[in-house]
Amino acid sequence: MEIKEEALDTKFTEEIPLKILAHNNFVGRLIGKEGRNLKKIEQDTGTKITISPLQDLTLYNPERTITVKGSIEACSRAEEEVMKKVREAYESDMAAMNLQSNLIPGLNLNALGLFPSGTPGMGPSMSNFPPSGAHGGCSSFGGQPESETVHLFIPALAVGAIIGKQGQHIKQLSHFAGASIKIAPAEGMDAKQRMVIIVGPPEAQFKAQCRIFGKLKEENFFGPKEEVKLEAHIKVPSFAAGRVIGKGGKTVNELQNLTCAEVVVPRDQTPDENDQVIVKISGHFFACQLAQRKIQEILAQVRRQQQQQLKPQPGGQPPMPRRK
Repeated sequence: MEIKEEALDTKFTEEIPLKILAHNNFVGRLIGKEGRNLKKIEQDTGTKITISPLQDLTLYNPERTITVKGSIEACSRAEEEVMKKVREAYESDMAAMNLQSNLIPGLNLNALGLFPSGTPGMGPSMSNFPPSGAHGGCSSFGGQPESETVHLFIPALAVGAIIGKQGQHIKQLSHFAGASIKIAPAEGMDAKQRMVIIVGPPEAQFKAQCRIFGKLKEENFFGPKEEVKLEAHIKVPSFAAGRVIGKGGKTVNELQNLTCAEVVVPRDQTPDENDQVIVKISGHFFACQLAQRKIQEILAQVRRQQQQQLKPQPGGQPPMPRRK
């Protein structure tokens, strides 16, 4: 009885902060463009809500702390609204992933750490992803995933957010993804876009690109209802470009229909010093990933056919080396 009276005397029951942990992937959508979603929850419930800074995140703690202050009743109402928003973000991400789950060959997405581990419902929904390297498109002939280079174009204004204070964010991102991530110098003073050079095997590409798309959404470089759409360039050997295009553009059209990404092999390109040409892919994250994987699959088929041709035929002479 005494404790209750003391609590009433000190108005202790009025201001008990409520702390909620939420995975960083969902926080941007909880906050909303220019903080609108959060302000609305504060106004509707009569609470004050703060969120721990991005700088507090580490590789081992991908969660942000949401602190709600107000009366117990107000905090309870706010908690309901906050969790509703987080649940919506989680469900839309899972729906997008499940939609693509059978389409992205050779990626073990279960091991990517894109969602908090142990989240209810995570197990079965991820089970249809094949193990890494299960398809030729993602592995080299030795069975090890082959390193790929992707050039991802981001708004020039977003460079600071991707690099982070003293380069901390880009370092954490490289470490998390297991990829080399570098930002190319600006081409000209008024460049609207900057190129991010990502080097690593398929899973590293998936992780790195996913985090970059997510970060741009989080930092409100795109509107709340707007899909983050970026352009990615991958280089293919010039002799294989025809296979990506297909007869009369058939393959590239099928690719676009399947992936919902725009895939363009610009005509009349001069191959670079490595005899490679650029394929441009633009679209939202999953569309971009799917197109990249499908193109890598085509390239792996071309490489396999080349290897077959170079093998000595039984009982015959080995083929003559091709002249350059």
